[in-house]
Amino acid sequence: MSDVDALLGMRRGPARAGGGGASFRWLLRRELVRFGRQRSRVIAALGTPLMIWLVLASGFAGSGGGPGGVTDGAGYGAYLVPGMAVMVVLFTSIFAAISLIEDRHAGFLQSVLVSPAPRWALVGSKVAAVSLVSLAQAVVILVAAPLTGVALTPMGVALGLAALLSISVGLSGLGLALAWQVDSVQGFHGVMNLVLMPMWLLSGAFFALEGASTWLRAVMSLNPLTWPSEALRWALLGESGLPLPLAWAGAGTFAAVGMVLPMVVMQRPVRQG
Repeated sequence: MSDVDALLGMRRGPARAGGGGASFRWLLRRELVRFGRQRSRVIAALGTPLMIWLVLASGFAGSGGGPGGVTDGAGYGAYLVPGMAVMVVLFTSIFAAISLIEDRHAGFLQSVLVSPAPRWALVGSKVAAVSLVSLAQAVVILVAAPLTGVALTPMGVALGLAALLSISVGLSGLGLALAWQVDSVQGFHGVMNLVLMPMWLLSGAFFALEGASTWLRAVMSLNPLTWPSEALRWALLGESGLPLPLAWAGAGTFAAVGMVLPMVVMQRPVRQG
């Protein structure tokens, strides 16, 4: 039985009457199986940050600790840990957004939209899949972090995973909302380069917020990805360029917007590829 046949078969079940729980579980399982079969994407999402981490940490090893005022603590390699963990989440979120466009072209998305499955099940399944996969991959970054001198604690790891969860929900929701407006994978790559990558670059991944110039610091402070990234940095490194209440409040807000935004956008007619 194909995915489309299985989904349409829900018409005979209580998917909508049960609040969409059955639809959510089925769609989540499909997303996780899909991630497992696309090993090249999973490897790229983890391998690219690890490679950038190694190159930058080694390249700036003799440059006074790194750019952007990062001169203290365990060194630039340690400073990069939160940014590389966020990059893992970003890549996994991008792949999930691309899968939405692929589902549209394959006809599966249209089948979901006409089935009893509520739209929150579609959004929630993709967001949950991204969160599970990206958190599992980010653990690899955290395991390697002590090699750079990061002193992890159980509480720090728990808070770090909470910050990463808010980042994965926010980024995956934003990616899905953007993908809904784009009719091709090529077009989404343009959106990725224009919106998502600059958000990551200006989140403090490479240089500290407090070490940036005045105008750039203002831009970084307004970047919604900066807030949970600074919460993550505090959890792992014990330092943050923003007041902690603001960082954690921003992390929660970013996650909430990530859940609500795609459901609002998906009320509009689907773009045809």
